[in-house]
Amino acid sequence: MAMAAATNFCASSSISSTKKTTPPSLQGRTCSLPSTHHHFLSAGRRPARLSVTATAAPPSAVQQVDGATTSSKASKALPFRVGHGFDLHRLEPGYPLIIGGINIPHERGCEAHSDGDVLLHCVVDAILGALSLPDIGQIFPDNDPKWKGAASSVFIKEAVRLMHEAGYEIGNLDATLILQRPKLSPFKEAIRANLCELLGADPAAVNLKAKTHEKVDSLGENRSIAAHTVVLLMKK
Repeated sequence: MAMAAATNFCASSSISSTKKTTPPSLQGRTCSLPSTHHHFLSAGRRPARLSVTATAAPPSAVQQVDGATTSSKASKALPFRVGHGFDLHRLEPGYPLIIGGINIPHERGCEAHSDGDVLLHCVVDAILGALSLPDIGQIFPDNDPKWKGAASSVFIKEAVRLMHEAGYEIGNLDATLILQRPKLSPFKEAIRANLCELLGADPAAVNLKAKTHEKVDSLGENRSIAAHTVVLLMKK
């Protein structure tokens, strides 16, 4: 009889331990999932459970308002943000070669909808990327007649405006130009100085490098020019 009573007590304890009461204040707000791990528990202890709460993600969009781009995305207040930009253009006769807002003497220039400034386009994309915004082609589409032949300084000023609107400033920027010809050594400081002015950045925070492509593919055959940029944005 003693054994039967003990058995009945254990069965009763096992059944009661599986009962779950959800307070009214939590009903409809959380769900409990059993743990995937099985443990030997003493009578009267509840199995481990994982609580999951579902929340709706905020919508995001980029809107054009009177010619200016605004973001309805709820940006997370990160202490810093990193962005990478890349651009490439064909080099064709009859076009000016403009790099960083500086006209470079050369027999070929960038074929593009705007002025084809590969460096400024690249920097714009790096800033937009750091801010988690659409790229330059979405904000300034190349099928819009408004941007036909436009100076790329217009694009970078808009990117800088969006950066300040989000509460950030340039921490530092590192850019690399890739082209076989012409040699950019005589123009590098003028390009860097103009880039600093457009960004409103300290010259110590902006670096510019130029590389050849060792005569490999279109870059090395003087048929194209490319640029990479990495930018660090710091919270003001």
